[in-house]
Amino acid sequence: MSEYQASQSEIAPSILVAFFLTPSLALLDISDSHPLDGSVGTQSIRVNAFRGMVSIRDNNVLSEWDGILDYENALLAAKLFSKMACVLAKMDPSAFPTLDDIIKALDHKPLKRYPSTHGLTYTVLPDRVKNLAQYGVSIKEMCRDVPTYFVQQQKEGSALATNPDSCSEIQLLSFLGLSICGEIPGL
Repeated sequence: MSEYQASQSEIAPSILVAFFLTPSLALLDISDSHPLDGSVGTQSIRVNAFRGMVSIRDNNVLSEWDGILDYENALLAAKLFSKMACVLAKMDPSAFPTLDDIIKALDHKPLKRYPSTHGLTYTVLPDRVKNLAQYGVSIKEMCRDVPTYFVQQQKEGSALATNPDSCSEIQLLSFLGLSICGEIPGL
């Protein structure tokens, strides 16, 4: 085999790899694959726009909590240290800030529309979540050592038939206050 033929046989596979790889790289927006970190008050926030996830760590001594906002599945997971439990809630898109709102807040950019600042109230449901793996690795890892329950959003204006002292208050950036109320079974 001549030197020319040998170099041609090495180039052909390289061209095929580049040909098939180029379209898939074009679909990847590099700016979205790098996490955005920031902090607001006592909260440390990490945004992974590529995965549609926001991780929050709030070190407020009065209401310490960790949270994950999973925008792909419209799910909020919060680990409430005061209750030694995790809760899972469906995110109401009309009340929660968008992923873009959070990114702009961390970049200290003005928002075109300000997200809701009114509070939402959730009630703890009695049945414990049995399979955390179905909600993804991040939520499974955050909630693995504590009992996890679903919470249900209360309709605005409905009377809360629970002891207000059983509520944990959490603040999502400066956008939204959440009250998670009810007794955690077994505690």
